[in-house]
Amino acid sequence: MKEEGKNIYSIFDEILNRSDKEHLLKQKGIVIWITGLSGSGKSTIAKGLERKLHAEGFLTQLLDGDNVRTGINNNLGFSVEDRTENIRRISEVAKLFLNNGVVTICCFVSPTIQIRANAKEIIGSDSFQEVFINTPISICESRDVKGLYAKARSGVIKNFTGFDAPFEAPETNFTEILTEHKTVEESVQDLYSTIIDKIKA
Repeated sequence: MKEEGKNIYSIFDEILNRSDKEHLLKQKGIVIWITGLSGSGKSTIAKGLERKLHAEGFLTQLLDGDNVRTGINNNLGFSVEDRTENIRRISEVAKLFLNNGVVTICCFVSPTIQIRANAKEIIGSDSFQEVFINTPISICESRDVKGLYAKARSGVIKNFTGFDAPFEAPETNFTEILTEHKTVEESVQDLYSTIIDKIKA
C-alpha cells in the first residue's frame, strides 16, 4: 500500500519528461490552436503550415474535426455538452503530443472564448498559441465546400456557428491572420513567421 499523500499515479514520476523529448527532436513543443468560422481557411492554412514545418525537419501532428470526430470523438454530437466534451478530449490529446515535444496544430471552430479558455487551461498557457483565421462570413459562405451554410439557410442545420449561433472572436493574446486579400501561401507564411521562434530549440 502506498503511503498516504503519495501520488497514486507514480508513472508520471518515472517516464521521461518533455525536455528529454524536445532535446531528442531538436525542437520545442507547442500547441497552435487555430479558430475561425467554417470555410475561413483554417484547415487549408493548417495543412500548409504543417507541410512547411515538416519540410524543415520539425515533427508535427495536425488535429482537426475530420480525424477526431471519426475516431476518439465519434460518439459525440453537436449539443453544447458534446461540443464542450469534444474540445476537452482534443485538449487532453494535444497535451499528450505536446509532452512528447511535438508541434501540435489544432484546427477547430471552438466558437466561444470560454471553450478556448478551457483548452488553454488544460494545455497550459505557456504552450498555447491561439490563432484566429479572420475571414468575412460572406467569403466563408461563398466557399461553402461542404454545403453547410446552404443547409443552415434551408433550416436543415440548426445552431450553425456564424449563422444562427454566435462566434466569439479572441480578445487578447492571439495571432490574427486576415485572409481576405491574401493567398493561402501568404497566410501560411504569416502564421509561420509568428510561431517559428517558439519552435526552434
